Amino acid sequence: MPRATMTENDYLLAWALYAVAGLGCLLVWFQMTGWMWRWLREPLRLLMAVLLLTPTIVDPAKELYAPAVAIAALDILLKVGNNPLAFSDLAMYGAIGMALYLVFAFLRWPLESWWQSRRKPRQAVVEDDEPTLRELMDREGRADVDTRQDAHGDRRLRIEPRL
Repeated sequence: MPRATMTENDYLLAWALYAVAGLGCLLVWFQMTGWMWRWLREPLRLLMAVLLLTPTIVDPAKELYAPAVAIAALDILLKVGNNPLAFSDLAMYGAIGMALYLVFAFLRWPLESWWQSRRKPRQAVVEDDEPTLRELMDREGRADVDTRQDAHGDRRLRIEPRL
């Protein structure tokens, strides 16, 4: 009985299907972690991306790769342990990803505080343009009567709340 081997097209098709499925799983993971605090959400997303998208070499002679998480899971399930590279690849890419994320986070932190401090004075200027209803009533000394007049001399002005 002839042995079925994978051709180059089958290999590329399998990787394309895995890439689509992996990106779909990553999208679901992004939706599931969307409610979390940002400093927890981003490392979890990075960890899942490393798990889903890390390849490891299966056959060095033919330069065939497979998803590292699948190879590691099969090694654990079947108690084979003949491919220690899957675990080391996952650990190496995870460490590199976390190091790059930490550098990015530490560079982003002062930039965000600078950007927020730059935006605060503009908001304060906009709020100070018009007195509040309480300030208007306190000026008159009477909280139950509004004595302001509009351009036509009408005293029944409508006071809109601020949003």
